Amino acid sequence: METRKPRRRQTAGGGRTRSAVLLFVLPAAMVLSSCVATPQPSLNTAASTPQTVTGSATAGVPSTSAPLETTQASNKAPVYWIGRSNENVYLYREFRDVPEQENPVTRALRSMMSDKPLDPDFFTPWQNPKKLATSISGKNVITVDVSPDAFNSNLDEDMAKRAIQQLVYTATAAGASSGLVDSGQQIQVVILVDGHTDYLAFNHVRLGSPTPRGAGMVAPVWIIDPQEGVGVPDGSVKISGRSTLPGGKLRWKILKVDGSSDKTAYLGGEVTASADQAQSGLFSMNVNLAPGNYEIRVFQVDPGNPDRELNVDSRGFKVS
Repeated sequence: METRKPRRRQTAGGGRTRSAVLLFVLPAAMVLSSCVATPQPSLNTAASTPQTVTGSATAGVPSTSAPLETTQASNKAPVYWIGRSNENVYLYREFRDVPEQENPVTRALRSMMSDKPLDPDFFTPWQNPKKLATSISGKNVITVDVSPDAFNSNLDEDMAKRAIQQLVYTATAAGASSGLVDSGQQIQVVILVDGHTDYLAFNHVRLGSPTPRGAGMVAPVWIIDPQEGVGVPDGSVKISGRSTLPGGKLRWKILKVDGSSDKTAYLGGEVTASADQAQSGLFSMNVNLAPGNYEIRVFQVDPGNPDRELNVDSRGFKVS
């Protein structure tokens, strides 16, 4: 049996400052798309050490939810990661390129357990297991059978619960987006360890019962495109995402990134998340950007502190 080094107790994801190199920037203009752009003052953003937090959500923060993924033609796997926003810890999704040797649910879970997130603000407490298999019953139940080495991380109870929900969200997303389950009905996940129930995951969560997606787990705001670190052509750049408050107003900022820590506010404005049932919570805007490195930040506004960026999500990307 493989011997693993002891792991430090983990209570939250690290919110690291993104770094990139600004290559060349020309003037940019905002293409209006249900949003208002405003000029931004300059600012410097230096790397800082994040405070240690547990997996607990702050009292008074509303429950968040997101609709189940729909069937898509893309071969990319939907993978959920854990990330921090203000004092809270949420699940965020990325689409990843994965090998096609296994079924879509197994591929997505293997990526979740063995790959690193594209976004450095996210992390996963799961370890790459020796054994991983999945199956789907006619009752919309996904069964995941994994070896115990997948749980070789030392977590507190709240973070352990979020890790289990990370697996549930990833498995159900992969099943729904690949058309293997009926997305019109509730999907549940049963986690077995070496074929057995009743395993105590991360020394805190008893496994074996059918588990649905939990409310309050997904981030209130997350950016779908562009993904972290991608390159996009210059000209009109589409930025899209989802909010868990349909019809709610969001603010956004685009920063120019220069060197490892200097960021200059460039454009900003407001956008309204869709209230339409078919596109609930979705938002998008188009921005004309010249070649260079940028960061997009989208967030809600704290009514008690208008200068605070609440439930912020950010992505670094390159325009070439």
